[in-house]
Amino acid sequence: MNNLSAKLIDLAIQIQQIPAPTFSEGKRAEFVRGLFVDEGLQDVSIDALGNVFARLPGRQKKAAALVISAHLDTVFPNSVNLQVRKEAEKIFAAGIGDNSLGVAALFGVIWSLRQKKITLAHDIWFAANVGEEGLGDLCGMRAVVERFDQDVIGYLVLEGLAFGHVYHRAIGVRRYRITAKTAGGHSWSDYGQPSAVHELAALVTRLTALRLPREPRTTMNVGRFDGGTGINVLASEAKCELDLRSEDPAVLSKLIYQVEELFRLADRDGVTMLAEIIGQRPAGEIPSAHPLVKLAVNCLSEQGISAVLTSGSTDANIPLSRGIPAVVMGITTGGGAHTTHEYIHLEQVEKGMKAVVRFVERAGVEEE
Repeated sequence: MNNLSAKLIDLAIQIQQIPAPTFSEGKRAEFVRGLFVDEGLQDVSIDALGNVFARLPGRQKKAAALVISAHLDTVFPNSVNLQVRKEAEKIFAAGIGDNSLGVAALFGVIWSLRQKKITLAHDIWFAANVGEEGLGDLCGMRAVVERFDQDVIGYLVLEGLAFGHVYHRAIGVRRYRITAKTAGGHSWSDYGQPSAVHELAALVTRLTALRLPREPRTTMNVGRFDGGTGINVLASEAKCELDLRSEDPAVLSKLIYQVEELFRLADRDGVTMLAEIIGQRPAGEIPSAHPLVKLAVNCLSEQGISAVLTSGSTDANIPLSRGIPAVVMGITTGGGAHTTHEYIHLEQVEKGMKAVVRFVERAGVEEE
């Protein structure tokens, strides 16, 4: 591991040690803001949502900028154990790869360009954004894209654990919070009356019985289920959260229609079934022949890596859905994402950063 990679890992651990649940990224954002100031970047600011911005000036004032982003938030609550453990060529720590390393890589780009004494023709805007995970619904990236609109070369989205993959297609997502309400009652004396828990469980059974296509890949998941006040109580309220995804917007639309029809049928005398949309991640893509996709593939090839072109639900959904070029690249490999056993491989970090920096060096040139 070279000195820059070691410095990058040290910074990733510092970032990882600052809790940053979705909607509570403030301390981590302030830390990153301070680092941008220390690096002497221009126009350093934090917007109303908590996104952190900084500009590395280019030679040409009116040239379109490249925006490089990495999300600040994690899936973990403030109470999670953030202990770091190193074993051989791995580092284990909750959120180290998703996305502490991605945020640290923003600074890895700055250090690398300065080490190589490279000043690009165009500006680079760095955005450490909020709200990528969970119910954040990509709120941070929506604000980032609204700020820059179409006047950009494109977006490079950094993820710590995506090395070797180039995301250029955005999966559409629809999320619901479903609430069942009944009069409730006593499990013995009111037996036979509807229970919100039973009604919602029956609905979930009907939902998960829907046949989903393997191609295009389409998924459904009930990630949370809560309700009731006691073992001998007919529950008066129960809630669950439902996640729908598909690579094909038309297939997702069909699934949404089927699901909402089941919601409607579940609403009957004595049972109220409410469905609230709590997340919508729009789909979009750029073709594999797009200059930025080809550039990302070539930059990985230079590191001896055969790129895997793929789709995902990431911050890139927002620019891609608006016809703005965007790709996602990673820094290393690892595993256990979204668990407290998350880890990163150290030996890939140097190659991952070299590929990302080469992309940054050539992005404006490739688009000309």
